[in-house]
Amino acid sequence: MTVRLTAAAINCSLSAKGRASSTDAMLAVLAEHFAAHDVVVGKPIRIAAHNVKWGVTSGEGAGDDWPAIREQILAADILIFGTPIWMGQPSSVAKLVLERMDAFLDETDDRERMPSYSKVAVAAIVGNEDGAHHVSSQLFQSLNDVGWTIPAVAACYWVGEAMGSVDFKDLEHRPRKVTEIAKMVAANAAHLARLLRDAPYPG
Repeated sequence: MTVRLTAAAINCSLSAKGRASSTDAMLAVLAEHFAAHDVVVGKPIRIAAHNVKWGVTSGEGAGDDWPAIREQILAADILIFGTPIWMGQPSSVAKLVLERMDAFLDETDDRERMPSYSKVAVAAIVGNEDGAHHVSSQLFQSLNDVGWTIPAVAACYWVGEAMGSVDFKDLEHRPRKVTEIAKMVAANAAHLARLLRDAPYPG
């Protein structure tokens, strides 16, 4: 019997609560296409709704919610990293998550493998101005530095016109290219995650 793959989705919106964000909408697009590859995507974790403390360790003391979130992320085969674009960059919440993952560098096993080894990461990026390529380059370099594996075509993104007022979640019709890329991101990530689950990095 084939064991199904799992994916953990995080939403690095600046908003802690309220109506669904465009990042939620893009995460939902990817979840839809991951389902076609028998990947179970968990309910998105909105980081700002939790007390994730600033720091570069896996535990920053009493009241820190990161250890539980870290456990959920590492229990999955795939990480879907969702972030909006602010000032042409990943959100500050996204950077907080990346900084907390810096602890992986010191959490290696007896073969020098970080806890994220043999796990795949992809990105869901939205914004109303250009910057998706810059954001994905920052995310993927950081994620790769702390052990995640990045598949071919790993980012699904949408950017509106400069100074525009329409958000991704408010579009009447999903752009055809977004659907095409989402299908490819899901297919490539699921394929790679299965390969790595069956044959992990040797270290």
